[in-house]
Amino acid sequence: MYCIWVTCLTQEFLPGSSILLLPLLTSLQCYSQCFSVPENWILVEGVEPLEEVELTFALKQQNVKQMEELLKLVSDPDSHQYGKYLSLEEVATLVQPTQLTEKVVQNWLQSHGVKNCHTVVTRDFLQCVMTYQETTKIRPVSHLLSVFLRNRFPPKGKDISKGWEGARQSALGYQLGVTPSVIRSRYNLTAKDVGTATNNSQAVAQFLEQYYHPADLAEFMSLFAGGFTHMSAVERVVGTQGGGKAGIEASLDVEYIMSSGANISTWVFTNPGRHESQEPFLQWMVLLSNMSAVPWVHTISYGDDEDSLSDAYMNRINTEFMKGGLRGISMLFASGDSGAGCRHLTKERNTFRPSFPASSPYVTTVGGTSFKNSFKLTYEVTDYISGGGFSNVFAMPDYQVGAVQAYLKSVQPLPPQTYFNITGRAYPDLAALSDNYWVVTNRVPVPRVSGTSASTPVVGGMLSLINDQRFLKGLPSLGFINPRLYKLQGKGLYDVTEGCHQSCLDDKVEGKGFRASPSWDPVTGWGTPNYPALLKALMD
Repeated sequence: MYCIWVTCLTQEFLPGSSILLLPLLTSLQCYSQCFSVPENWILVEGVEPLEEVELTFALKQQNVKQMEELLKLVSDPDSHQYGKYLSLEEVATLVQPTQLTEKVVQNWLQSHGVKNCHTVVTRDFLQCVMTYQETTKIRPVSHLLSVFLRNRFPPKGKDISKGWEGARQSALGYQLGVTPSVIRSRYNLTAKDVGTATNNSQAVAQFLEQYYHPADLAEFMSLFAGGFTHMSAVERVVGTQGGGKAGIEASLDVEYIMSSGANISTWVFTNPGRHESQEPFLQWMVLLSNMSAVPWVHTISYGDDEDSLSDAYMNRINTEFMKGGLRGISMLFASGDSGAGCRHLTKERNTFRPSFPASSPYVTTVGGTSFKNSFKLTYEVTDYISGGGFSNVFAMPDYQVGAVQAYLKSVQPLPPQTYFNITGRAYPDLAALSDNYWVVTNRVPVPRVSGTSASTPVVGGMLSLINDQRFLKGLPSLGFINPRLYKLQGKGLYDVTEGCHQSCLDDKVEGKGFRASPSWDPVTGWGTPNYPALLKALMD
């Protein structure tokens, strides 16, 4: 057990070390925090004094509240500013730190011998390479919001994320399986529903050393993507593709966003390393803060429990999502595969366990469904794994208050209120099939792959198709769609009204979380896409 007294909200272990790096935050509250070395780890040796590490410094941004208000305006279809997005350079003008902040931080780093630093276009991040010896000499300074080390302890085996395992293979099931043709049949996509606009693009972001193989993608398209025009190769990889075997998560994401959003240029962002042994979402956001041209739709099938991350980290990521929305980018996150989740507080007391980034009010969160009849293409019901619930960190945004309150008033019985935060951001926002997919990985067709990791790229691809039609008519991208989605009140979506998802196995909730219901619910959101109807609803 290792303990320190710090002036911050986040602490980081140096990789492979028992030594804690003192973070540099501006909290005025001090408290003691202790960390346990993971099970089966032993201290062999410390970090060498001259070994290099990389730190990401998140500088205090300006005008965060103004940015939030502006995002509401550009995302609200009833606003005269709807769709009037900002360029990256305009976002930078809004949020970049004051000259005083930059000067103080730069002088402070230089005074400690740290000179190998670079910033981003928005100037609110500094990434610095320094020796471990230099990190031990630096002390807190104002004007820094956060500092993050890329790694903590490496993961053991598959236990790399507390949020969900990503794509998983079902232990049961007799379905023939979900393929691109099944997706297109269920959601009424025709052979003509493919991308044609030259200025359209979409992306998936990968973490935890998950990589796709181009050969798998080509094989998948040759096996399963007949009858409609599509691409069989990724347009661009941002980052470095790792060697070795392909990851089933990465294979799933790429294959289904490119078959749902068919014939649309697709990028893959690869993000190595860890933040607190989990996904380094901040590294991905730093990349976006340094790229003037990025895809219009991003889907991410990763997440963590809210209680496994610091509020400082989540709040900064949340601000970065706002920056993306201001630029007209749609960000979709999987809702998770643990239902409402369960956190054991004491021997006698449990509570539901929300996931992040699914719980961010500035992303669109996608839940999961399955077919009512396992052997037929029928209507959909709740997939019991579908993540959903109420954030313990983020307040309920204005755009969803009416829908959520209607659910809370009309659905009985609800879980006891001690299990969830009734005023928190509620999710998911919509859903899609998440059960029994076919995936090609390492040149082998694999059946029965399930999870909201599957439903998210499917929805993302369809939003890319809608963007395509909007671009052809001279309209802006959909951007942050939640305000518009909630004003549609389910228009363009199949309402999912049956089933509930899993939660705590105790005598108060007996393994059940929230129930699906007519209209919005915290299991499947507003429902699943009816593509032609949704396209019509979003074409003005």
